[in-house]
Amino acid sequence: MISVENLEKSFGTLDVIKGISFSVEKGEVLGIIGPSGSGKSTILRCISQLEDVTGGTIKICGETLVENGVYVDKAKRHEITLKSGLVFQNFNLFPHYSVLQNVTEPQIRVLKKSKEEAVAVAMELLQRMGLDSKANAYPCELSGGQQQRVSIARALALKPEVLLFDEPTSALDPELTGEILAVIKELASQKMTMVVVTHEMAFARDISSHIIFMDGGVIVEEGEPEAVINNPQIERTQSFLSRFSNK
Repeated sequence: MISVENLEKSFGTLDVIKGISFSVEKGEVLGIIGPSGSGKSTILRCISQLEDVTGGTIKICGETLVENGVYVDKAKRHEITLKSGLVFQNFNLFPHYSVLQNVTEPQIRVLKKSKEEAVAVAMELLQRMGLDSKANAYPCELSGGQQQRVSIARALALKPEVLLFDEPTSALDPELTGEILAVIKELASQKMTMVVVTHEMAFARDISSHIIFMDGGVIVEEGEPEAVINNPQIERTQSFLSRFSNK
Protein backbone atom coordinates (compact mmCIF):
# COMPACT_ATOMS: atom_id res chain seq x y z
CA MET A 1 0.00 0.00 0.00
CA ILE A 2 2.81 2.40 0.99
CA SER A 3 6.47 1.67 0.41
CA VAL A 4 9.18 4.11 1.50
CA GLU A 5 12.82 3.35 0.71
CA ASN A 6 15.85 5.39 1.79
CA LEU A 7 13.75 8.53 2.23
CA GLU A 8 15.76 11.71 2.73
CA LYS A 9 14.56 15.25 3.35
CA SER A 10 16.68 18.29 4.02
CA PHE A 11 15.83 21.94 4.57
CA GLY A 12 18.95 23.76 3.46
CA THR A 13 21.80 22.28 5.49
CA LEU A 14 19.44 20.67 8.03
CA ASP A 15 18.89 16.94 7.42
CA VAL A 16 15.44 16.17 8.84
CA ILE A 17 14.97 12.63 7.50
CA LYS A 18 18.07 10.51 7.01
CA GLY A 19 17.47 7.53 4.74
CA ILE A 20 14.56 5.74 6.41
CA SER A 21 12.61 2.80 4.97
CA PHE A 22 9.28 1.21 5.92
CA SER A 23 6.14 -0.25 4.37
CA VAL A 24 2.44 -0.39 5.23
CA GLU A 25 0.22 -3.13 3.82
CA LYS A 26 -3.47 -2.78 2.98
CA GLY A 27 -5.61 -2.65 6.11
CA GLU A 28 -2.66 -2.03 8.43
CA VAL A 29 -2.11 0.89 10.79
CA LEU A 30 1.43 2.19 11.19
CA GLY A 31 2.00 4.18 14.36
CA ILE A 32 4.88 6.67 14.38
CA ILE A 33 6.06 7.96 17.75
CA GLY A 34 9.02 10.00 18.92
CA PRO A 35 10.04 13.38 20.32
CA SER A 36 9.20 16.68 18.66
CA GLY A 37 11.54 17.50 15.80
CA SER A 38 12.34 13.87 15.02
CA GLY A 39 10.91 14.04 11.48
CA LYS A 40 7.57 12.31 12.09
CA SER A 41 5.32 14.93 10.51
CA THR A 42 7.77 15.52 7.67
CA ILE A 43 7.30 11.90 6.60
CA LEU A 44 3.57 12.49 6.20
CA ARG A 45 4.17 15.73 4.32
CA CYS A 46 6.46 13.90 1.89
CA ILE A 47 3.94 11.10 1.31
CA SER A 48 1.13 13.62 0.74
CA GLN A 49 3.37 15.79 -1.48
CA LEU A 50 3.23 18.89 0.70
CA GLU A 51 7.03 18.60 0.70
CA ASP A 52 9.32 17.33 -2.05
CA VAL A 53 11.81 14.70 -0.96
CA THR A 54 15.56 15.22 -1.21
CA GLY A 55 16.17 11.57 -2.04
CA GLY A 56 14.64 8.12 -1.90
CA THR A 57 11.63 6.29 -3.29
CA ILE A 58 7.93 6.42 -2.38
CA LYS A 59 5.29 4.10 -3.81
CA ILE A 60 1.59 4.43 -3.00
CA CYS A 61 -0.88 1.67 -3.90
CA GLY A 62 1.75 0.07 -6.10
CA GLU A 63 2.41 3.23 -8.11
CA THR A 64 5.74 5.03 -7.99
CA LEU A 65 5.49 8.67 -6.90
CA VAL A 66 9.21 9.36 -6.69
CA GLU A 67 12.17 7.08 -7.39
CA ASN A 68 15.67 7.90 -6.18
CA GLY A 69 14.59 11.50 -5.71
CA VAL A 70 13.08 11.87 -9.20
CA TYR A 71 9.33 12.47 -9.40
CA VAL A 72 6.93 11.19 -12.03
CA ASP A 73 5.25 13.77 -14.29
CA LYS A 74 2.81 16.35 -12.92
CA ALA A 75 -0.36 14.59 -14.09
CA LYS A 76 0.71 11.30 -12.53
CA ARG A 77 1.70 13.06 -9.30
CA HIS A 78 -1.80 14.52 -9.06
CA GLU A 79 -3.38 11.12 -9.67
CA ILE A 80 -1.28 9.50 -6.95
CA THR A 81 -1.97 12.39 -4.54
CA LEU A 82 -5.66 11.49 -4.55
CA LYS A 83 -4.87 8.03 -3.17
CA SER A 84 -3.98 9.46 0.26
CA GLY A 85 -5.67 11.94 2.58
CA LEU A 86 -4.01 13.96 5.33
CA VAL A 87 -5.74 15.02 8.56
CA PHE A 88 -3.89 17.97 10.08
CA GLN A 89 -3.32 18.60 13.77
CA ASN A 90 -4.83 22.10 13.51
CA PHE A 91 -7.88 21.05 11.46
CA ASN A 92 -7.21 23.42 8.50
CA LEU A 93 -10.91 24.02 7.88
CA PHE A 94 -11.99 27.01 5.79
CA PRO A 95 -13.44 29.45 8.36
CA HIS A 96 -15.73 31.18 5.82
CA TYR A 97 -17.28 27.86 4.74
CA SER A 98 -20.00 26.03 6.64
CA VAL A 99 -19.33 22.50 7.85
CA LEU A 100 -21.22 21.15 4.83
CA GLN A 101 -19.26 23.34 2.42
CA ASN A 102 -15.96 22.24 3.94
CA VAL A 103 -16.81 18.65 3.05
CA THR A 104 -18.52 19.28 -0.31
CA GLU A 105 -16.18 21.80 -1.96
CA PRO A 106 -13.13 19.49 -2.20
CA GLN A 107 -15.32 16.86 -3.87
CA ILE A 108 -16.61 19.38 -6.42
CA ARG A 109 -13.19 20.89 -7.14
CA VAL A 110 -11.00 17.79 -7.01
CA LEU A 111 -13.30 14.90 -7.95
CA LYS A 112 -15.51 17.05 -10.23
CA LYS A 113 -18.66 15.77 -8.55
CA SER A 114 -21.99 17.52 -8.95
CA LYS A 115 -23.19 19.53 -5.97
CA GLU A 116 -25.98 17.02 -5.36
CA GLU A 117 -23.55 14.08 -5.28
CA ALA A 118 -21.15 15.96 -3.03
CA VAL A 119 -23.87 16.94 -0.57
CA ALA A 120 -25.13 13.35 -0.36
CA VAL A 121 -21.64 12.03 0.41
CA ALA A 122 -20.97 14.86 2.88
CA MET A 123 -24.18 14.32 4.82
CA GLU A 124 -23.55 10.59 5.04
CA LEU A 125 -20.06 11.21 6.43
CA LEU A 126 -21.21 13.93 8.82
CA GLN A 127 -23.87 11.57 10.14
CA ARG A 128 -21.18 8.94 10.60
CA MET A 129 -19.19 11.50 12.61
CA GLY A 130 -22.26 12.48 14.64
CA LEU A 131 -22.27 15.97 13.13
CA ASP A 132 -25.16 15.98 10.66
CA SER A 133 -26.99 18.46 12.90
CA LYS A 134 -24.02 20.85 12.55
CA ALA A 135 -24.02 20.90 8.73
CA ASN A 136 -24.90 24.59 8.52
CA ALA A 137 -22.66 25.70 11.39
CA TYR A 138 -19.28 27.37 10.87
CA PRO A 139 -15.98 26.12 12.28
CA CYS A 140 -15.85 28.89 14.89
CA GLU A 141 -19.10 27.55 16.34
CA LEU A 142 -17.68 24.07 16.91
CA SER A 143 -15.51 22.57 19.63
CA GLY A 144 -12.01 21.45 18.70
CA GLY A 145 -13.12 17.83 18.70
CA GLN A 146 -16.01 18.62 16.38
CA GLN A 147 -13.73 20.55 14.03
CA GLN A 148 -11.34 17.60 13.86
CA ARG A 149 -14.22 15.25 13.07
CA VAL A 150 -15.20 17.56 10.20
CA SER A 151 -11.62 17.44 8.90
CA ILE A 152 -11.73 13.62 9.01
CA ALA A 153 -15.03 13.66 7.11
CA ARG A 154 -13.48 16.00 4.54
CA ALA A 155 -10.54 13.65 4.04
CA LEU A 156 -12.80 10.60 3.71
CA ALA A 157 -15.02 12.42 1.19
CA LEU A 158 -12.22 12.25 -1.37
CA LYS A 159 -12.24 8.43 -1.14
CA PRO A 160 -8.55 7.96 -0.27
CA GLU A 161 -7.08 4.49 -0.04
CA VAL A 162 -4.72 5.62 2.74
CA LEU A 163 -5.35 8.10 5.58
CA LEU A 164 -2.49 10.01 7.19
CA PHE A 165 -2.99 11.54 10.64
CA ASP A 166 -0.56 14.19 11.86
CA GLU A 167 -0.94 14.27 15.66
CA PRO A 168 -4.75 14.54 15.36
CA THR A 169 -5.31 15.20 19.08
CA SER A 170 -2.43 17.58 19.84
CA ALA A 171 -4.55 20.74 19.45
CA LEU A 172 -7.38 19.38 21.61
CA ASP A 173 -8.21 19.67 25.28
CA PRO A 174 -7.67 16.35 27.08
CA GLU A 175 -11.44 15.94 27.52
CA LEU A 176 -11.95 16.05 23.73
CA THR A 177 -9.12 13.71 22.82
CA GLY A 178 -11.16 10.57 23.42
CA GLU A 179 -13.78 11.34 20.80
CA ILE A 180 -11.16 11.62 18.04
CA LEU A 181 -9.34 8.49 19.15
CA ALA A 182 -12.68 6.66 19.03
CA VAL A 183 -13.24 7.77 15.42
CA ILE A 184 -9.77 6.56 14.39
CA LYS A 185 -10.29 3.25 16.20
CA GLU A 186 -13.55 2.80 14.30
CA LEU A 187 -11.74 3.42 11.00
CA ALA A 188 -9.10 0.88 12.00
CA SER A 189 -11.80 -1.70 12.75
CA GLN A 190 -13.05 -1.16 9.20
CA LYS A 191 -9.54 -1.97 7.90
CA MET A 192 -8.77 1.54 6.68
CA THR A 193 -5.06 1.72 5.88
CA MET A 194 -3.56 4.47 8.05
CA VAL A 195 -0.32 6.08 9.15
CA VAL A 196 -0.78 7.81 12.51
CA VAL A 197 1.74 10.19 14.07
CA THR A 198 0.78 10.52 17.72
CA HIS A 199 1.95 11.31 21.25
CA GLU A 200 -0.81 9.09 22.69
CA MET A 201 1.26 6.03 23.59
CA ALA A 202 -1.52 3.74 24.83
CA PHE A 203 -3.57 4.61 21.76
CA ALA A 204 -0.62 3.91 19.46
CA ARG A 205 -0.13 0.53 21.13
CA ASP A 206 -3.81 -0.41 20.88
CA ILE A 207 -4.50 0.69 17.31
CA SER A 208 -1.26 -0.01 15.44
CA SER A 209 -0.25 -3.10 13.50
CA HIS A 210 3.37 -1.92 13.65
CA ILE A 211 5.15 0.92 15.46
CA ILE A 212 8.15 3.03 14.53
CA PHE A 213 10.06 5.10 17.10
CA MET A 214 11.95 7.95 15.49
CA ASP A 215 14.61 10.29 16.80
CA GLY A 216 16.94 12.62 14.95
CA GLY A 217 15.52 11.75 11.54
CA VAL A 218 16.16 8.00 11.79
CA ILE A 219 14.18 4.94 12.88
CA VAL A 220 15.66 3.99 16.25
CA GLU A 221 13.39 1.03 16.98
CA GLU A 222 10.41 -0.65 15.35
CA GLY A 223 8.29 -3.72 15.78
CA GLU A 224 5.08 -5.08 17.26
CA PRO A 225 3.24 -2.42 19.32
CA GLU A 226 3.32 -4.34 22.60
CA ALA A 227 7.04 -5.00 22.23
CA VAL A 228 8.04 -1.43 21.37
CA ILE A 229 5.77 0.33 23.89
CA ASN A 230 5.93 -2.11 26.79
CA ASN A 231 9.37 -3.64 26.37
CA PRO A 232 11.65 -1.42 24.27
CA GLN A 233 15.15 -2.78 23.68
CA ILE A 234 16.99 0.40 22.71
CA GLU A 235 18.09 2.81 25.46
CA ARG A 236 16.85 5.90 23.60
CA THR A 237 13.39 4.37 23.22
CA GLN A 238 13.36 3.39 26.89
CA SER A 239 14.29 6.94 27.90
CA PHE A 240 11.55 8.48 25.76
CA LEU A 241 8.82 6.09 26.88
CA SER A 242 9.74 6.38 30.57
CA ARG A 243 8.06 9.78 30.57
CA PHE A 244 4.75 8.10 29.76
CA SER A 245 5.06 5.13 32.13
CA ASN A 246 2.76 6.61 34.74
CA LYS A 247 0.13 7.82 32.32
